[in-house]
Amino acid sequence: MTRISSTVKIENNIQELRTGKGLTQQELAEAVGVTRATGVALESGDYNPSLELAFRLSKFFNKKIDDLFRVKSK
Repeated sequence: MTRISSTVKIENNIQELRTGKGLTQQELAEAVGVTRATGVALESGDYNPSLELAFRLSKFFNKKIDDLFRVKSK
């Protein structure tokens, strides 16, 4: 049986979507209910969002979660 790594690196296109809407990191953070620091970490790939946050971002950008996040290839 193949074992899946316990650590999954997730890539996202949150920064591109945010700047496309003309929003600052602070404005997006406030809109989805997180701190600016969390938003910065999310955009840089240093933070994997909770499922709840992924759904809030999906709703905010009117995109499917799969359109926002993907598992990083090796």
